[in-house]
Amino acid sequence: MNAGAHTPVTTALRLCLHALLVGLLVLAALRTTGDGTRHATAVVLLAGAMAALYAAGALAPVVRPRTRAAAVWLAALGAVWLGMLALSPDALWVAFPLYFLQLHLLPVRWGLPAVAITAGAAIASFLLHGQEVSPGTFIGPLLGAAVAVATVLGYDALFRESERRRELIDELVSTRAELAEAERAAGTLAERERLAREIHDTLAQGLSSIQLLLRAAERSLPEDAPATAHVRRAREAAQENLAEARRFVRALTPPDLQRGSLAAALSRLSSRTSGPDLTVQFAVSGRPVALPTPYEVALLRTAQSALANTVRHSGARRAEITLSFMETSVSLDVVDDGRGFDTAAEPATSGSGGFGLPAMRTRARSLGGTLSVESGPGQGAAVAVTLPLPAADGQGPEAAAAGEGRAA
Repeated sequence: MNAGAHTPVTTALRLCLHALLVGLLVLAALRTTGDGTRHATAVVLLAGAMAALYAAGALAPVVRPRTRAAAVWLAALGAVWLGMLALSPDALWVAFPLYFLQLHLLPVRWGLPAVAITAGAAIASFLLHGQEVSPGTFIGPLLGAAVAVATVLGYDALFRESERRRELIDELVSTRAELAEAERAAGTLAERERLAREIHDTLAQGLSSIQLLLRAAERSLPEDAPATAHVRRAREAAQENLAEARRFVRALTPPDLQRGSLAAALSRLSSRTSGPDLTVQFAVSGRPVALPTPYEVALLRTAQSALANTVRHSGARRAEITLSFMETSVSLDVVDDGRGFDTAAEPATSGSGGFGLPAMRTRARSLGGTLSVESGPGQGAAVAVTLPLPAADGQGPEAAAAGEGRAA
């Protein structure tokens, strides 16, 4: 009778039901034998048959709630019980555990009628055997049926509520684990970006300056001077270490930038963000030039954060990302047609744990650029970041040093 996966409480209730039914069968057999009625032997045989049939069903794995096997088993038990009831009025007490079995194994729409029929049969047995009719004749079986119905239905309601709470707890634990993993991933990416920025702004720039100075010193020395060879080796060592620093910076850049250019990363971002409710388009203006890694990271993160705000807060149907290359600067514009907001009360964060507008301004300012926001209630929003291009060749001190090295 569905013997798998029971809690201690259900196991205890099941054992009590087994003991109750067997005990009442023994009581009915003993009372019938003690009274010396002419059907005593038949009652004892039927009680034994019912006990054996009950044990077989309780141990059978196919007898499970709301199955055909359970209905057949209950019908067989009911038939044997009706036979006992026809021979002895003492068998009516077996109706009480039958109530619980019927409510547990049958659907509610069949269990309640089965309980009513069982209670009616118990009451009819009094009349069949000429017992004294009193209010208790009707109240006893009906009260027992009412108690069984209230107990089983109440337990089922509590069990369903417990299952809903367990599923909710499992979902919360799973969500907490996912959030923790997302936070760890975000922290890892942030640390990778910070390290890449620090290496670029300190170590790589310092090696570039050293290489330029050594190159100038090498040119100022006569070719046959003793120090020339040492200066050349020092410059070459600085050049090799600069190349290694660049490899570190490339290895620590965001995954989107590792798979291609900034324009390609922004195009993939637009495709990922587009959906049934939002169309995101991307365009490039001007002649693209190579940008230092911190510039690409800053522009990509700004686009990601601005689009996150668009998806979560604006209710926009359309958004556009434009990457513009000009003679002395590069700019990124993210425009949407959403509900907009009051720029005087702009949020401190994007709501997703990413960079908010103040954080984007700080990043742009650290690279000598600016960030502007234009929006108003019902007017959409436009976020624009502008960064000045590095040195005239578009590469800065590192590229200049690399060019010197290649010329050498």
